[in-house]
Amino acid sequence: MRRAHAMRFGSEFAEDGVRFALWAPTAADVTLVVDGTDHPIPDVGEGWRRTVVPGVKAGARYGFRIDGDLVVPDPASRFQPDDVSAPSEVIDPNAYPWSDGEWTGRPWEEAVVYELHVGTATPEGTYAALERRLDDLVDLGVTAIELLPLADFKGTRNWGYDGVLPYAPDAAYGRPDELKHLIDTAHSKGLMVLIDCVYNHFGPAGNYLHAYAKTFFTERHQTPWGAGINFDGAESGPVVRDYFIENALYWLKEYHFDGIRFDAVHAILDDSETHFLAELGDTIRKTFPDRHVHLILENEANQARWLERDEKSQPILHNAQWADDLHHCWHVLLTGEDAGYYASFADKPVEHLARCLAEGFAYQGEPFPTLDNHPRGEPSAHLPPSAFVTFLQNHDQVGNRALGERLSHLADPKKLALARAGLLLAPQIPMLWMGEEWSASAPFLFFVDFAPDEELNKAVREGRRREFKSFAAFADDTSVIPDPTEAKTFEDSKIDWDEAETEPHRAIWADTRNLLQIRRQSVVPLSKSRFLGAKAEIPAPGVVDCIWRYEDGWLRFVVNVGDEEFSAAADGGQVIWSNSGSRQALQLPSWTGVFLIGGAQ
Repeated sequence: MRRAHAMRFGSEFAEDGVRFALWAPTAADVTLVVDGTDHPIPDVGEGWRRTVVPGVKAGARYGFRIDGDLVVPDPASRFQPDDVSAPSEVIDPNAYPWSDGEWTGRPWEEAVVYELHVGTATPEGTYAALERRLDDLVDLGVTAIELLPLADFKGTRNWGYDGVLPYAPDAAYGRPDELKHLIDTAHSKGLMVLIDCVYNHFGPAGNYLHAYAKTFFTERHQTPWGAGINFDGAESGPVVRDYFIENALYWLKEYHFDGIRFDAVHAILDDSETHFLAELGDTIRKTFPDRHVHLILENEANQARWLERDEKSQPILHNAQWADDLHHCWHVLLTGEDAGYYASFADKPVEHLARCLAEGFAYQGEPFPTLDNHPRGEPSAHLPPSAFVTFLQNHDQVGNRALGERLSHLADPKKLALARAGLLLAPQIPMLWMGEEWSASAPFLFFVDFAPDEELNKAVREGRRREFKSFAAFADDTSVIPDPTEAKTFEDSKIDWDEAETEPHRAIWADTRNLLQIRRQSVVPLSKSRFLGAKAEIPAPGVVDCIWRYEDGWLRFVVNVGDEEFSAAADGGQVIWSNSGSRQALQLPSWTGVFLIGGAQ
């Protein structure tokens, strides 16, 4: 089987050669350069330049000469073998022979997501090396891997959120066909593969759109990265929207990804009658009606509107949102930290935890202290638990710490074990951060590589240290904060899989595997039936008693994070997990919990 996504952007193989297309509405003159030879590229109207060059083969290098001097890569390049400022490579997507023709994905309720950064998930940092670890993840109980952004970024190391060429998987990890082979192999093992995409900004180095498409951006909208992307401008909005919608379709079709996590959608500013997120979700749903395609949002605004279900309880637009609120509750309870946004959860963490478990969002329109008490969020109690992706840590929550500490570096192991059960056995969609399954000792640090632009490297280095100067731990000395531009910072972030074979890591890995077996056997079948609602109570200080009801039965989680022992009635449920020491009754000492399951009533 061969797969190629046809689009009006970039290079496409045609019957008589290769068609090249560039949208350059603010360029006076554009010339196509293929393997060092100039070719005229006519203006065909509405800012488009398009031509077909006969005889061009896969592997040819090309770019566009703008107004006589600057040669830029294709903004829809499928591959940049020599980084973001070098010529693009003509890729024939039909060259890869897929073997997963029968694969249509897996239901969302079966998802156990494993978030990873390709460059640090293995010592080699490649697609091929990651492929060799897939069996370990299947054995653990993972059903989906989520790759941090692959869009081509400046240099050889980056988290991926500084991408500037959204269609080109970065060459640091391998060639396009090696990425396809990873996905193909994952599917053969029953693993879904998700990709993280960034549609809210471009990185600070290697973005040339300003040179020929100034209207791609607008000063009407301001983001943390400067002028916003022009999703709603009459002069360019339709093309800009298509550029990103086609990108999503490209990953889902040409690479056969099973879903996309859209980064920080609260920073996608759009005053159109139909918001970009609505058009994006609707287009994808209509394009892939016969596949399990999963769309996940990161959205600080807690907008339940994007997660609504139809009469069959299926997602209308997007499947789920990252449940940051639930993470923040657990983090405060596990660590006692109350700085930054944790302050908005430290006032009553148990109450917030109860609401998150039952309803998804802790803040559903209430004033949010971290935002100067501006209202945050929308009502979410009507949404099923599968509308929320839950986690105890992720790349942000670890990597944005000054020293990149994992939660296992900060929390008591017994308390963390309780939270781990709460994560993996609750009916929301759980996500693990790479190495979390054995409490990996390696940190995950912030790293970039903007060389040879030493001015930008210096700005990042100094900005990172300035960011943490206000923290008491670093007020007198920021030199202990790793330099994000040093290769060592990147190398130190790589996880050591052999560590999982040693204690205490082996026991933690075994516990994670056991919990995922219980989830697969007991929780997933229940969660596939129609959701009827959930309710959480606080029967004693520090105790949460949450029950989720489905058409086929119910699941109950009673957890005691208080200081006093708590007793409760089992109400006929079967205990599927407990760390209280008693499986006969709900006798819960401090920092213990129990999960029970029952049939339909």
